[in-house]
Amino acid sequence: MQLTVLGCRSGMPADGQASSGYLVETSSARVLLDCGPGIATALSAVSDVTLLDAVVISHLHADHCYDLLPVAKSLLSATMRFPGGPEPRVEVVRPVPVLVPAGARELFARWAALFPVTTMPVMAKAFERAFDVREYTSGDVFEIGDATIGLRELQHVEPNCGIRVDAGGVSLAYTGDTGMTDEAVKLAADVDLLLAEATLSHPDRTEHGHLCGGDAGRIAARAGVKELALTHFTCTERHWLQHLRDDAASEYTGPIRIVRAGERIRLGD
Repeated sequence: MQLTVLGCRSGMPADGQASSGYLVETSSARVLLDCGPGIATALSAVSDVTLLDAVVISHLHADHCYDLLPVAKSLLSATMRFPGGPEPRVEVVRPVPVLVPAGARELFARWAALFPVTTMPVMAKAFERAFDVREYTSGDVFEIGDATIGLRELQHVEPNCGIRVDAGGVSLAYTGDTGMTDEAVKLAADVDLLLAEATLSHPDRTEHGHLCGGDAGRIAARAGVKELALTHFTCTERHWLQHLRDDAASEYTGPIRIVRAGERIRLGD
């Protein structure tokens, strides 16, 4: 299994770096985890969008799903042919499964309607034609190629499910956005890599739901993970990232990685 970090910033893109988005590749599956602002561009730099086998969205905050529309339009554009007039013919295409929280279908319909192309109505159907939208609930499990994808509800102001990917005896858990919760420990139990948000400098026990470095380390230690990777940064100044790492290391004695945009991580070697 290989993880490519496409973007690791919380909120909006900054300093030339995209928001949340991670490409997971197994022997027979390419799965995009989250698709925040800037991810469509970052993905195009490392892979053809038409090679995606699935997209999984942890929750419907903009920094985790905003670029779904340009990804859908890119997929649709890749299948268009212009046989002799302005209205294109769309070739038969395999829609990409998109696993999203309940309520996303209605959001997508309103979203696409905001940007009509009056001379090319098919472009308003990007979500319908390019995606096979599947709304999930906590506990659902999906098979994509050789990968098993499981969803578990975690703590956040917007309904958020952590994502676990198992393939070929290797496992990855990704928190999305969450507060400190026992469910995150269950999600990450014994995985090879825990990709955990580390948004805050200090613990926050409000209902909004975000982790600091120490929280991420505590989850990693309790779950018995082999490696912890911190992501979802509000700042990438060296002293800030070092604080997050030191905070995590106070709770977890295993390997700790501060992810970087463009980084590729091999699991199972």
